[in-house]
Amino acid sequence: MSNLVEPHGGNGLRALLVPSTERAEELKRAEGMKKVPMTSREVSDVLMLAMGAYTPLGGFMNEADWRGVCLDMKMADGLFWPIPITLSCERALADSIGAEEEVALVNAESGEILAIMQVTEKYAPDRVLECEHVYRTTDTDHPGVAKVMAQGEVNLAGRVSCLSEGEYAQAYPELYLSPAQSRARFQQNGWSRVAAFQTRNPMQRAHEHLVKIAIEVTDGVFIHQVLGKLKPGDIPAEVRTKAIQAMIDHYFVPGTVIQAGYPIEMRYAGPREALLHALIRQNYGCSHLIVGRDHAGVGSYYGPFDAHHIFDTLWDGALHTRPLKIDITFFCNKCFGMATGKTCPHGEEDRIHISGTQQRAMLAEGAPVPREFGREEVIEILRDYYGSQVPA
Repeated sequence: MSNLVEPHGGNGLRALLVPSTERAEELKRAEGMKKVPMTSREVSDVLMLAMGAYTPLGGFMNEADWRGVCLDMKMADGLFWPIPITLSCERALADSIGAEEEVALVNAESGEILAIMQVTEKYAPDRVLECEHVYRTTDTDHPGVAKVMAQGEVNLAGRVSCLSEGEYAQAYPELYLSPAQSRARFQQNGWSRVAAFQTRNPMQRAHEHLVKIAIEVTDGVFIHQVLGKLKPGDIPAEVRTKAIQAMIDHYFVPGTVIQAGYPIEMRYAGPREALLHALIRQNYGCSHLIVGRDHAGVGSYYGPFDAHHIFDTLWDGALHTRPLKIDITFFCNKCFGMATGKTCPHGEEDRIHISGTQQRAMLAEGAPVPREFGREEVIEILRDYYGSQVPA
C-alpha cells in the first residue's frame, strides 16, 4: 500500500495516452478526420492529459464545468478545479463539426496530430468573465489574459485520446516523469511526505534556501520545472536544467531531492495557478507545494502573498496537497546568512536582493554576481549562456 497522497478525485490516476500498440492504427484513423489546430497552451494541456497530470479529467471541459471553474473553482459535479482546461476554434470550423463527431487535434506549429477528440458540446465562452475571475484582470498586457482573448470564438468539449507524448519526452528523457513514474520513484526512496518546488527559473540561493527548509520537514523535495513555453526573456529549459543540476550536485545531500520536468505552459494566473500547481502535484504524489513570494505571478497584477492566502479559502476536502508558505527569502549581511521575512528583523539596507533584470545584465556584461545571491557553479553556466546571446 502506498503512503502517498491519493490522486485528485480519489479514483486513481487517469492517463489518456493510448497504448503504444494501438497508436499507429489510431493515428491512421485520425488522418482522415477534420483537423482542429491547437495553440501552444492547448498542446501543453493535451500532453498533461496524456500523462495523467490532469487526473481525473477525461478531456476538455464543457460549458457547465467551464463556468463553475471560473466562478466557484468547482466543476459541475462539485470537484475542485481552479483554472479552466478548454479547447477553442474558429466558428466556421466549429459549425462544420457534427454532434459526437471525432476530430484530430493538431499542433498548429508543427502540424503533428497529438490526439483524437469526440466532440460532445460546442459553446461560446464569455472570455471577459473568464479573465475577471481567473486572472483578476482583463488587461491584455497580462500574458495569460492575452492568450484567452486571442483564442477562437467557440470552445469544443469532449473526451480525448492522446496519441503522442510530444517533443519534451524525447528531448528530456531523464527528466520527463509522469505522475505514475514520480510516485514509483518516491516509493522506491521510501518517501511519503514529499514537497514539490515549482520553478521556471534557474535556482539562486533564495530558492536553495526554500528547498532546504522543505527538506527539513519532509522526506524529500521534488524540484519540478516547467518544460513548456515560457514568456520572452525566460531562460531556456536546456540551460535551466543544467544549472539546477549543478546546484543539486554541489549543495544538496544525495538522495534528498529529485529533479524532473513537465510539459505545462505557464498561464501566470498567480493565486489560481498556485492552486492548479498544488492539484497537479497531488497527482504526482506530493503532500506539499512550496509557495513563496508571488508564486506564478507576473508584473504587479497580484499581491506578493496572494498565493498564500487563496489556500485559506478552500473548503474541506478540496485539495489534499498542502502549501508550505514561506516568506520572502534573501541573504542578510547582519544575520550573515540566508533568512526570510519571518526570521530576519533587519532592514532592507542589510538584505541582498537582485532582480531578474539586474541579474541578466550582470551576466551579459560579465559583471560579478554576489556570492551571497548565487552559487559559482550555477553562475558560470548562466554566464556562458548569456555570453553566447547576440544582442538584438
